[in-house]
Amino acid sequence: MLNKLFEISEKAIEESGTDFIRPQIAYLQQNERLIGIKGSKGVGKTTLLLQYAKIHLKKNKKLYLSLDNPFFAGHNLLDYVDDYVKNGGDYLLLDEVHHYPDWSLSLKMIYDTFKNLKVIYTGSSLLHLTKGRADLSRRGMIYTLQGLSLREFINLTEKTDFAVLSLDDILKNHSTLSKAVISKVKPILKYNEYIQWGYYPFFLENKENYLFKLMETINQILEAELPLVAKINYANVNKLKQLLQLISESVPFKPNLEKISGQTSISKNTLKDYLFYLQEAMLILMLRSYKKTQSTLAKPEKIYMHNPNIMFGLAHENSNVGNLRECFFLNQLYLHNKVNYSESGDFLVNGKYTFEIGGKNKTYKQIAGIKNSYIAADDIEIGLNNTIPLWLFGFLY
Repeated sequence: MLNKLFEISEKAIEESGTDFIRPQIAYLQQNERLIGIKGSKGVGKTTLLLQYAKIHLKKNKKLYLSLDNPFFAGHNLLDYVDDYVKNGGDYLLLDEVHHYPDWSLSLKMIYDTFKNLKVIYTGSSLLHLTKGRADLSRRGMIYTLQGLSLREFINLTEKTDFAVLSLDDILKNHSTLSKAVISKVKPILKYNEYIQWGYYPFFLENKENYLFKLMETINQILEAELPLVAKINYANVNKLKQLLQLISESVPFKPNLEKISGQTSISKNTLKDYLFYLQEAMLILMLRSYKKTQSTLAKPEKIYMHNPNIMFGLAHENSNVGNLRECFFLNQLYLHNKVNYSESGDFLVNGKYTFEIGGKNKTYKQIAGIKNSYIAADDIEIGLNNTIPLWLFGFLY
């Protein structure tokens, strides 16, 4: 059977495309014996794993196994790893590990038993919530893979090579940076494409079916991953779908937990748990006050969809333009910055900068007199003073 697994592995690696390789492939090049990549379904974890094998492991003996294959439901992974190592295996690439029972214990045993074997694995963004029986934190590294940033989307679709910008760069030099971009592409056009179909790399497969694939991805997270990993009662999945629909059409969603609890027949405490799970599943982002507790179960001030594509896919023509803008801004910033609810503007970033998000005619009225305050404005190519093009914040990762 090991020969058959090798055959499947080599075919998967060989057929992986390498036209566009995300810089996050560097995660897999660390000098660690155990490396994990977690992230939402559809962000490109499998592609990254196969590309790494194809490009960087040409001279190494490697085996790629997808653990959502029904074969592993009735066969012991460790038996095959043992045979693989005895046959000179160097690298073991495990995809979708959350589908394998006691995955963390199996990884621990592999790590502790086969000292010369390097293991790279991928799993759901909910991976750490599976409460695995083994603690892997001291044995290796685990990274989270996001969907494409606007910068990556532009580089991929326009064959450009724009570099990542820091928030400090943007605040100080946004006019110069904007001019460098508009000399090569039309950023407003690319922004409008991106918020509809640019976050998940599977648009490369078939752009026309993107929203269908996106809805399928959301349903798989709700109907398969959450019940499996977070132990959410399957009977409540439809209630979670209703909650997501409500958030997607809001301007933005300011949660009244007691009201939602009454509407969904989910207890208030359980509802807090479910919101936490939805955020960990990378379906929503919760915005909390800077002043109040940062407990994961503290009531959020606002709730957004995790990225504009989800919002657009669920709400379609009911998508609120203002909410889409704010959702985009939050999604692009939260990875490398601390973003909180602001009493004065829309967002407080890193406890220092106040941002108001709006269209090209947005004024400073709401943030007048506030130190370190800025407007992130849609529909402008170049900003002036403290008014910065909204699209430019898509270059932060």
